Amino acid sequence: MSKASPATSFLTRAKVPFRTVEYDYHPGTERVALQAAEAVGLPAGQLLKTLMVEVDGKPACAVVPGDRSLSMKKVAAGFGGKSAAMMAPEKAEKLTGYHTGGISPFGQRKRVPILFEAEAMALEEVVINGGKRGLLLILSPEAACAALGARAKPLCADL
Repeated sequence: MSKASPATSFLTRAKVPFRTVEYDYHPGTERVALQAAEAVGLPAGQLLKTLMVEVDGKPACAVVPGDRSLSMKKVAAGFGGKSAAMMAPEKAEKLTGYHTGGISPFGQRKRVPILFEAEAMALEEVVINGGKRGLLLILSPEAACAALGARAKPLCADL
């Protein structure tokens, strides 16, 4: 697999240091983030999944630990809206230019507001999809947020 993608190109242009790791992506897996974390031997909370949402009908992106679920109430509040819902996969693919299972917050076709789960900012490194199924990027959460112009807010449902 080529390690080049719009996501890696975005980070390279932004001069953000990152490493790549590949794994065997299995289509049809129900929880892709958990499968990816297991495949590369990392805790699921260190692997951040990229979820496309709609807040008051407008597209946005939430980046959260792979072992957590979004709280739509917190997502709406984090983006300053009243309501939030998951974006349909077909719409997410068209908007981002990536296939589900390979959506990255970096290098999306159309820029949208992005929030990271606040708890992820305490980690030294996070692992985020690299824009291809089976390609992951390892980098600091601060560098990821800075490159994206993202903010950190509580987004996940309580455990």
